[in-house]
Amino acid sequence: MVEHDALSVTREGYDAVALTYAELFRDSLRDSPLDRAVLGVFAEAVQASGNGQVADVGCGPGHITAHLDELGLAASGVDTSPAMIELARQAYPGLRFDVGSMAALNIADGALDGVLSRWSIIHTPPRELPVILAEFHRVLAPGGHLLVGFSASDDATHPTQIFDHTVAPAYRWSPDHLAALLRESGLAEVARTVREPQPTDRRQFQEVHLLARKSGTGAALPHA
Repeated sequence: MVEHDALSVTREGYDAVALTYAELFRDSLRDSPLDRAVLGVFAEAVQASGNGQVADVGCGPGHITAHLDELGLAASGVDTSPAMIELARQAYPGLRFDVGSMAALNIADGALDGVLSRWSIIHTPPRELPVILAEFHRVLAPGGHLLVGFSASDDATHPTQIFDHTVAPAYRWSPDHLAALLRESGLAEVARTVREPQPTDRRQFQEVHLLARKSGTGAALPHA
């Protein structure tokens, strides 16, 4: 299982800043057309492979879950922070939000067409990440898609790098290394996007999204 100390630190950290975090990021997609485009591609892939059942794992205050709902997906949210889940339920009462762990999701095997993990793996100790990826694989139906977002390591000799995060210890990942871990978990990379840091960014890290697919009979990512 994921280290209890890491989970506790992360949970307590986000509980403490939940309201500030929600106010800071509530409208973040409005000024990020690339993120909206990536989420749109994810939504199309999920809809092509099944009935659109998606879990936003590490959903925080629920704004991304709500965006997925607007895109036509049957989206629900999971987060380790009870304070974040309470804010999400207040802001989006028509959607389902549950307190839970990425390492042990309360979701049946193969129940989902999509899993979104957007910057939710960054607080996972590196040796524990395969447990999380195996859990994502378990809950996905054959042909289902995972979209994972993270900050990229810039040191080719170190696949992970710890960095100073306001809330809890956090890690950057080599995109190729993370793609390899996905393959080992039965999730094949379909596409990736890389956003270069902008002068106004507080952290000068590349932001990466990897789209991966579980093998099976579901439809592949549609072509233009």
